[in-house]
Amino acid sequence: MERLRGKAAGTLFRNGENGYSVISLQTGEGPVTVTGTFPELSQGEILSVEGTWTQHPQYGRQFRAAAFTVEAPQTRGAIEAYLGSGLIKGVGPSTARLIVQAFGEDTLEVLATAPERLREVPKIGKVRMRQIAQSFLEQQASRSTYIFLQRYGVTPALSAKINKLYREQAERLIRDNPYRLIDDIQGVGFATADRIAQAIGIPADSAFRLRAGLKFVLQDAAGAGGHTCLPEEVLLLQAAELLGAGKEPVEREARALILNKELFADRMDGEDRLSLPRFRTAEAEVARRLLSLAAAPRQTAMGSVRQKIAAFERRNGIRFSPTQRQAVTQAAQSGLIVITGGPGTGKTTLINCILYVLGPERNVLLAAPTGRAAKRMAEATGQEASTVHRLLQYGGEEGLFQVNQSNPLDCDGVIVDEVSMMDVFLMRSLLSALQEGTHLILVGDADQLPSVGPGNVLSDVLSCGLIPQVRLTEIFRQQEGSLIVLNAHRINRGEEPELNAQGGDFFFERRAEPQAAAACIVELCRTRLPGYLKLGEDARGIQVLSPTRKGECGVIALNLLLQAALNPKAPGKAEIAFGETVFRAGDKVMHVKNNYLLEWTARDGAAGQGVFNGDIGFVTDILEDGRLVKVLYDEEREVVYEYALLEELELAYCLSVHKSQGSEFPAVVMPMTGGPRMLLTRNLLYTGVTRAKELVVLVGRVEVLRQMVRNNQERRRYSALGHWLRVMGGGA
Repeated sequence: MERLRGKAAGTLFRNGENGYSVISLQTGEGPVTVTGTFPELSQGEILSVEGTWTQHPQYGRQFRAAAFTVEAPQTRGAIEAYLGSGLIKGVGPSTARLIVQAFGEDTLEVLATAPERLREVPKIGKVRMRQIAQSFLEQQASRSTYIFLQRYGVTPALSAKINKLYREQAERLIRDNPYRLIDDIQGVGFATADRIAQAIGIPADSAFRLRAGLKFVLQDAAGAGGHTCLPEEVLLLQAAELLGAGKEPVEREARALILNKELFADRMDGEDRLSLPRFRTAEAEVARRLLSLAAAPRQTAMGSVRQKIAAFERRNGIRFSPTQRQAVTQAAQSGLIVITGGPGTGKTTLINCILYVLGPERNVLLAAPTGRAAKRMAEATGQEASTVHRLLQYGGEEGLFQVNQSNPLDCDGVIVDEVSMMDVFLMRSLLSALQEGTHLILVGDADQLPSVGPGNVLSDVLSCGLIPQVRLTEIFRQQEGSLIVLNAHRINRGEEPELNAQGGDFFFERRAEPQAAAACIVELCRTRLPGYLKLGEDARGIQVLSPTRKGECGVIALNLLLQAALNPKAPGKAEIAFGETVFRAGDKVMHVKNNYLLEWTARDGAAGQGVFNGDIGFVTDILEDGRLVKVLYDEEREVVYEYALLEELELAYCLSVHKSQGSEFPAVVMPMTGGPRMLLTRNLLYTGVTRAKELVVLVGRVEVLRQMVRNNQERRRYSALGHWLRVMGGGA
């Protein structure tokens, strides 16, 4: 890394939330634009920065800072400029002049050690003295925190989060117990906290460290694998490996955590499983509320339900199977029912029939976990559907659901689609918001990938045997000559799909090497498929899905190749670099984090808030010297992103299969080029294939396809919802 030293000449841009700044630094060789995360700086302060040179596509050469120090002003003039810059509350230029006249070059020492002496300065009373002293302390503490954390490899961006939470107490709290960072600050893992702890002298065998390691293993298991608990032996083994410690001291500290109720141990399936309190509480509450809904009595005339089902059949020219008729009847007569089935088994038709049977006089709300799934639901039913988060009105200063047990939903029923995507915490929030007597109909495909978040809600509910459920197995939606639905069911049964039928819609392009497969995928998206699907030059309906993020046919590499092929750099085409990603006007992008406060404007002039994880849109423009990016979602909602918010966007020419859940695309292209066995599973292939409406093209080696079809060893997901359902339902 290189080092620069100079005087701050001004702040060109600053995000007050995360501290990201663009500053002009006057060095001995002239002005330099420096980017990075900094505390607030005043003009004239001396900075030393370490980092690397980068080339911005619009602004040219810039210096990206990885670490910095701010030198205290030394001269009377520099001290006066610092105090009068506006950073210190209660001090303007004239007051700064009076303070420096009173204390000279000792001014900063006086403010730090004897701020009561400010009373010696004319026009500064007791209240103003306290305001100035407090503001000065906060500024100094902020800078001290950044520099203190840099010694231990903490990035400036993470330092900004820590400083925002702990403020002037940061260094003291971290020195007392650096492992608290893991619980308090999102983005701090055990490795970062442990590095700080070792540097400040906390012993490797301290109880602090061993307990933090145990809790971190459980937290990491939830984030990486969706586990809400782990078998005791698995936890102890993983924690001992992480900590470099023996099993005996780790087991001793696990017992101490259980005694302190920081961990819980429950007997499940013949073994002790340990969990963090928040996961255990969430799963137990979901079980209690589900059983309560299922037990609620309903009085609906069977004759009336039968008549309405028959009327719906006549109206739509269809005839339900006995299983479908049972599903509608139970939905009308039960407080809770789960309807599950694969593609083409009639789930959407059943939702429409349930709405018809319940009648317009019943206020039934529709929801799904993602924005795209909710949009599909609305299109299929002709009724408004929202994300579960929007239904529960996530937001406010605390970032909590505004609709909850104290302020429940005012409705007669709720139908939720794509339930396989709901984690245990979202399910708990939904159940908490239901009034007594509300119908709940859960619809989903149990053979798809489980939720990204912790828990295995749909699978646990179906396997416990205590919740009313209907499994749909007969295929009804099947166009003549179409193989997508049939092949999806073949894959699900462990049978190889039928490939390359003449005039069909399910193809395999054989390419032996990953590089050749990647080139084929690019060519399919650029020329072959738009022509085949009669899309002209518009490839927007084609979605590439990859089982992996890394590798030549992973999400990262394919996004770069597809961007270069489908939306290349061109004179006059605006683009902006954010980290390693270049966003360009015309790019296909995905929003990757629920942001309920982000504002949007519709083309008809309507406005609102909320952009959701999984929303796919297109960059329409880059404005104001490249610092603002416009994205259009669903061809109607336009969102303007400030530069710092670009961390919530990713290129979306290629998505992971997990990210595609809840979505549907005209055409899906998937590489079949190998990878870790734990990723190349049958249900991942099934999930990817079922995202396509008109066409599936697999590219790579047929052996990989066969391996995925045979690999039904889904990653074991440890969860306790099924256990609590059986315990509370009297089944265990």
